[in-house]
Amino acid sequence: MTDSEIVEQTIAFVKETLKGAEGGHDWFHIQRVFKNTLLIAKEEKVDVLVVSLGALLHDIADAKFNNGDETVGPKLAQQFLTELKVDKKTIDHVIKIIENISFKNSLEKNKSKRFSSLELEVVQDADRLDALGAIGIARAFNYGGFKNRELYNPDIAPNLKMTKEEYKKSKAPTLNHFYEKLLLLKDKMNTKTGTKLAGERHIYMVDFLKQFYKEWDPLVSNTGFAH
Repeated sequence: MTDSEIVEQTIAFVKETLKGAEGGHDWFHIQRVFKNTLLIAKEEKVDVLVVSLGALLHDIADAKFNNGDETVGPKLAQQFLTELKVDKKTIDHVIKIIENISFKNSLEKNKSKRFSSLELEVVQDADRLDALGAIGIARAFNYGGFKNRELYNPDIAPNLKMTKEEYKKSKAPTLNHFYEKLLLLKDKMNTKTGTKLAGERHIYMVDFLKQFYKEWDPLVSNTGFAH
């Protein structure tokens, strides 16, 4: 089976598996991450098959929709790729990408055991880009609605020093998520292309927040903060 055939089979598998998924983590999210990955990969010397499969399978079973179990996605991806007879080295690399791509893993205290590769950096940047800008705003509020969270509560301040477990269990208003994750991403990008695109999307989010606070209480010049 050629690399392009493997990718096409994987696309079909992901589309079928994610039917009915929450709108911020559905096939269209995967498709955007896949396209961002290919865009960034043009400027980086990476294994294109590895980054393609990593992008397509990175959210095949997101832990937040599987009772916090972070092993479901990697197991499902490994089983699928093994059935396709993808070589073991490629499978192992893709699984490492899936296991290490998430923002919440950056909150772990023990960072010495963290896996790293240029392929992971490319897919991670592509995934983080989809959490920024207009799409990022839409995804944040879509998930907040899915979890029945408040849009914003001036009495609940963002927690800027969360541990990984605190992050996973958070039920804070959606706007807090901007400060706890989204606005931090531009400084965590790995590649030049990712950094440039993230900067543009970051500015858009800051402008959105300023407008949000202005509309939240028109009698107060600044009810929140944006940076």
